[in-house]
Amino acid sequence: MKALVTGASSGIGRETAKYLALLNYDLIIVARNTDKLYKLRDEIKNVNVRVITLDLSREQDCYDLYEHTKDENIDFLVNNAGFGAYGKFLDVQLETEVELMHTNMVAVHILTKLYLQDMAKRNSGYILNVASLAGFSAGPTFSSYYASKNYVLRLTEAIHEELRRDNINVGISALCPGPVKTNFNDVANVKFCVDGLTPEYVAKYAVDKTFKNKMVIIPGFSMKVTKLLEHFGSEKLVTRVAYRIQSRKSGTQ
Repeated sequence: MKALVTGASSGIGRETAKYLALLNYDLIIVARNTDKLYKLRDEIKNVNVRVITLDLSREQDCYDLYEHTKDENIDFLVNNAGFGAYGKFLDVQLETEVELMHTNMVAVHILTKLYLQDMAKRNSGYILNVASLAGFSAGPTFSSYYASKNYVLRLTEAIHEELRRDNINVGISALCPGPVKTNFNDVANVKFCVDGLTPEYVAKYAVDKTFKNKMVIIPGFSMKVTKLLEHFGSEKLVTRVAYRIQSRKSGTQ
């Protein structure tokens, strides 16, 4: 068995790779930070680990990744690479937003499409797309990130239903965590106003639920409650509440 994990240098991606190794999956780990990838490889002793350094914000790198690995018969794909950009829409640099969209959406779309085609031919495999609880709503002051995770979530849900109706034995799931204790905060330049789950817990929970072909995976009881409460508010109210919550991350109102 073999798994490919993007964004494997830290956080959820790193812990997902480690957990899949415990399940005896050989690994292909992908990220921009070569040193961190090799450090992870050195920590994993029980399976074969291949390191590939690429920047998935570049479309060609996505295609190159597939070309380098298409003959490996990937059994489990984890689309985890992504980042956030905090700030009001008028203030965030356009270049940053375009890079975010390419990493969070375009890369996920390309890799899901290419590897899913192979899995469908074999009638086996799993894909775990890392979205976010942010994917269920709009995110003032975090607009591009929330919108990108909406895309990942809805794309995954649609594919899940298509596979079910066509009786294709490939599982695809969207992981939608709330705050997680990773370096996401540092990259996005924010601080969460609530404590996050550990990436170890989220990774194990997500993989286990993916094996059960759970379409949408929400780790943590409080996040499940948050998702449920959103159903009782109007879009306008939920967006206003989101703005208040997001504003606390930078200490502004």
